[in-house]
Amino acid sequence: MADLPESASQTAGPYVHIGCTPNLAGIAAPWPEDLGARMILGPVQGTPITLTGRIFDGTGTPLRDALVEAWQADAAGRFAGQEGADPGFAGFGRCACAGEDGRFAFETVKPGPVPWPGGGLQAPHISLWIVARGINLGLHTRAYFEDEENGADPVLSRIEHRSRLATLLARPEGEGRYSFDIHLQGPQETIFFDV
Repeated sequence: MADLPESASQTAGPYVHIGCTPNLAGIAAPWPEDLGARMILGPVQGTPITLTGRIFDGTGTPLRDALVEAWQADAAGRFAGQEGADPGFAGFGRCACAGEDGRFAFETVKPGPVPWPGGGLQAPHISLWIVARGINLGLHTRAYFEDEENGADPVLSRIEHRSRLATLLARPEGEGRYSFDIHLQGPQETIFFDV
């Protein structure tokens, strides 16, 4: 039997794009598009927005091999599958960071406040899950909106280092566009959650 060469050594791959976004990787999958390629499936309630960003490593270099998943409520604060949820909205998206600048983008709707167990509301946010080279377990963070009232959010109120809250804010960049960069390490390191 012939010796086989060793596979490339990467924590999240090199097969993460092939397995999670085969169409994007150039593999004709049995599906017409990759799972999570579209969050808006038809007419939606609320305000359509685009969330874009890049993921930076500890040296400030944008990653071009990361994968980001987005999970969120619809404009009324309901998740897909809940009674009354918007049927035109999936609530889930998946995007590979690609191109020269490693940008990700989600065409979605601005989420509504979500009920907090025991009372109160969470501020509108999008939960993000990141996998990339060098990451043993996916990282979880949230993108809140700088132009929303976030002061009473029960998750944000628990963050001890208040000066780091800015790492969780998506910034408006014109009509219906928000920017949210993720820093894996360094002085601008994004807050990640242990979930």
